[in-house]
Amino acid sequence: MNPSAEDALAHSAEFTRGTFPVHVAWTFAARIFMLVNSVVAGIIVARTLGAEGLGTLAAINVTLATITQISTAGLPSANTYFVARDRRFLGPVAVNSFLFAIVVGGFLALCVALLARSHSELFYPVPSQLLTIAAIAIPFQIITLLGLNIFLATGRVERFNILETAGQSFVLINAVLVLILLHRGLWLLVLLNTATAVLGGSTIAFLVLTSGEKEPAGQSNWAVDFSLLKRLMGYGVKFHVATVAAFLVFRLDLLVVNHFRGPAEAGVYSVSSQVAMMLLLLPSIIAALLFPRLAATQDNRGALASRASRHTAFVMFLVCSATVPLSLLLPLLYGPHFKDLPVQLFLLLPGVYLISIESVMVQHLNAAGIPPAIPLFWIATLGVNLTLTLALVPKWGARGAAIASTLSYAMIFLLVLFYFCRKTGNRISNTLVLRAQELRELLSTGTRRKLRLLE
Repeated sequence: MNPSAEDALAHSAEFTRGTFPVHVAWTFAARIFMLVNSVVAGIIVARTLGAEGLGTLAAINVTLATITQISTAGLPSANTYFVARDRRFLGPVAVNSFLFAIVVGGFLALCVALLARSHSELFYPVPSQLLTIAAIAIPFQIITLLGLNIFLATGRVERFNILETAGQSFVLINAVLVLILLHRGLWLLVLLNTATAVLGGSTIAFLVLTSGEKEPAGQSNWAVDFSLLKRLMGYGVKFHVATVAAFLVFRLDLLVVNHFRGPAEAGVYSVSSQVAMMLLLLPSIIAALLFPRLAATQDNRGALASRASRHTAFVMFLVCSATVPLSLLLPLLYGPHFKDLPVQLFLLLPGVYLISIESVMVQHLNAAGIPPAIPLFWIATLGVNLTLTLALVPKWGARGAAIASTLSYAMIFLLVLFYFCRKTGNRISNTLVLRAQELRELLSTGTRRKLRLLE
């Protein structure tokens, strides 16, 4: 048995009995904590500054987040891929990444500031001076995103969670400090948010760069490597095409509903979509933590990815099944105008289930260098999704959007499933159906942990 196969079997066993489920649990808890932070901060802003203040802050945050995500061109995932495969890439990857963030992020921040001053109508009603202050954070937000992915690549999941949670906690801390304790307004809040973004990005860059001291001598060359940067960008662009296409598949339907059926029906569908995205939180965490392990093992047979997919299929079946009765309570929470929520969510759930498995399974192909078929699959799915949405929404509204989404999610799932099975030689049942022994292990592991908590 070759070393990569032995590593794959070891990691496969660890998936249920080792550190992997612990990392998933802690990362999931961290994301829930960050979600609660964000909701509470939003409530504070809405209560103190009103809907206009909340809308302005949201517009600033969405603008910066969109610029940050698009500008990275897939580099965060490329960093994870290269460093996980060979730790000697750690130094040049880190230096290249931070140089990229400073140059590209600084240029984009300057562009935003100039556009805000010369064409303020593009960002109306956000004040140009306020957006200029916020734009300073762009290069540091890129540094944060790139640096956190480097920690994932080196297996420092605890540091990843602590830094990500700490950085996001300032969203709530700043809101409490500025709006409740100091009784100040949006200007100081944006200024303080920008300052914490600068501090957070600088801290993460410092921690990544100083981690080189712990590397064995000669293992990593901490210098700029433009040839490596070219390879990073080559991988990242392929990943980025798939990511952007997926983002559009997840988001375009809401805009179409709003266009054809108005903001009231779009508001109801936005809640359905939000619940669907929350259900995908757990598989997205599994996928993020699984990817560097797959890149490191280089398992051509897909043993670990198959095991992870089987477990995800089982867990998400339970999650989606539990969502069915709970969805009936949503109209009670949101009001009588949201009575169609359960129906929309029922239509979305099959697609949510399938896309959750796909998001885990595809990590094997991402770790194999992202074959060109994957971005092509997503582009084709985007085309089908847009066609179905435009055909169904005018007649059936949000329900038509939900049907189009589920059919699109099923399409990308089937494309990736058959491609994965063809490349790895696995049967479909081996990829999707949990084995009896694995179920016993899963149940016994859960029982042992419960007993340890009670002790």
